[in-house]
Amino acid sequence: MNSFAQNAGQIQLANEYYLMGELEKAIDIYSELAKDSKNVPLIHSNYFNLLINAEEYKEAEKYIRNIIKQFKDNLYYKIDYGILMLAQGNDSEANKQFATIIEEIKEDQYRLRITAQYLVQKQLREWALTAYLDGRKANDNPWAYSLELANIYRLINKKDKMVEEYLNYVNQNPANISYVKNILQNLLAEPADLVSLENILIQKVQKFPNENIYSDLLIWVNLQQKNFFGAFIQARAVDKKSKAEGTGVLEIGMIALKNSAYEDAIEIFNYVIKNHPKSINYSIARRLVIQAREGMVKNTFPIDELEIRKLITEYENLISELGVNSNTVEAMRNKALLHAFYLDEKDSAINILNRIIDMPRVNVGIKAKSKLDLGDIYILTGESWESTLLYSQVEKTNKEQPIGYEAKLKNAKLSYYNGDFELAKAHLDVLKEATTREISNDAIDLSLLIHDNTFLDSTDAIMKQYSYVELLLFQNKKNEALDSLDQMLKSYPDHSLVDEIYFLSAKINRQIGSFETAIQYLGKIDESYAEDILGDDALFMMALIYENDLKMKDKAREIYQNFLTKYPGSVFIAEARKHFRTLRGDTI
Repeated sequence: MNSFAQNAGQIQLANEYYLMGELEKAIDIYSELAKDSKNVPLIHSNYFNLLINAEEYKEAEKYIRNIIKQFKDNLYYKIDYGILMLAQGNDSEANKQFATIIEEIKEDQYRLRITAQYLVQKQLREWALTAYLDGRKANDNPWAYSLELANIYRLINKKDKMVEEYLNYVNQNPANISYVKNILQNLLAEPADLVSLENILIQKVQKFPNENIYSDLLIWVNLQQKNFFGAFIQARAVDKKSKAEGTGVLEIGMIALKNSAYEDAIEIFNYVIKNHPKSINYSIARRLVIQAREGMVKNTFPIDELEIRKLITEYENLISELGVNSNTVEAMRNKALLHAFYLDEKDSAINILNRIIDMPRVNVGIKAKSKLDLGDIYILTGESWESTLLYSQVEKTNKEQPIGYEAKLKNAKLSYYNGDFELAKAHLDVLKEATTREISNDAIDLSLLIHDNTFLDSTDAIMKQYSYVELLLFQNKKNEALDSLDQMLKSYPDHSLVDEIYFLSAKINRQIGSFETAIQYLGKIDESYAEDILGDDALFMMALIYENDLKMKDKAREIYQNFLTKYPGSVFIAEARKHFRTLRGDTI
């Protein structure tokens, strides 16, 4: 017992010398302790490293040979002998030692794993690869050790081989696909990495056309690149072989629609309509294709009233063809909003929404959305008290639900429009923790706007003018809004709101078709506020105007290229890269 306590004290003392850098004292104590084999597992790592670092190679070799004899089954000590040979420049002896170890344990999965893990720990990654690959052959299993191999290939930056091993891992069990997608999403952050993955998957799909795993991953990587048409092409091929009746294709169309890729969405929905006319997906696709056309119309400036009326007719035809059901009720909602916000036909919109709310068997979620829509329309009519009652009803009956948070956000914005910033902030503080990221982000953005532009102004006068302009814009009173913004710029040319005023002015001018004026405002942000929060928004919008509104493709390409360099961390980076590559003539 006394001997054990004495050894423990000596080990602690040696370790302290080791940590303090008094290496000679540490070596002296460790060398004495090493004479008792019971101490070796407790001192080996520090003692062995000290001997090598001090270039005490003879002592190290004597020590390591001795403990290998004492601990014949300990693989770590055998590997350390190879490490000692490398330290002395005796690579051939080291390689012989590692090869011998691997040959001995390659059929034992447990011993092979701990050997390879130790080799990785000691930065001997190529030998760890050899261990796993030899073990794979010995077990006659082409998928064995795929995760371990993938990790080593990641460490040595061989991404294509890493990807191959993750694909091997998926092949073992298709249920692993979600895990692999998450891993690849984190590891393949650069556009070139995704292109390389896409090329690998294309080869796999061509070689193994009946393996849906590769098709699924190819669809996924196209979606990561926002290449919705590419994802559709692959999903279409899968759809033709399966009996899914367009479900997978429809999902891609919905993602394209959510990302404002309207042309892609229209083609995707039309495929479902044409090829699955008797499926449950037909009615959904019929509604969504009109919704995608609606997105195109709303984002083609200035908005053409005739095109709005065509959309209303399409919605009416859909309702007539399919009757009133869950999908056509959504069409009725969309139609109501077109009447209210684009044709100034508020009474028609109110009648439609009240009809939906009064329907006995309509989904409660759609009823709640219709109430929010009705609240929005009452803001148009100047009856904000009715709006807040409707928002509060939805919020109360849908607590802790996304639509309840949306209702609360609308109440916050209504308070903001009315210049009641304290009440708005009270709502927004709650919404910052909302489970829906989009709502949380909107709440944070509005809260920052209010805070940044009121904390030095006890009267809130300028902020109230700005929030009133946003109310005018919500009510579609664009000319009044522009006049107010111009007046604010003249009255407060140095206020912190100036970049916000420029941006809102640019947005309104684009909507009314004054594209050159919009660009002038965006240029002011790029010149004087490029480092502020709206810098990337302004440059991206400028590129969109040149590309989509003015049809000046070369100029747009130039600005997208500038954007990619200037704002690599922007939320618009993937979209800007896609636009740039398209304008450059790349095949996407």
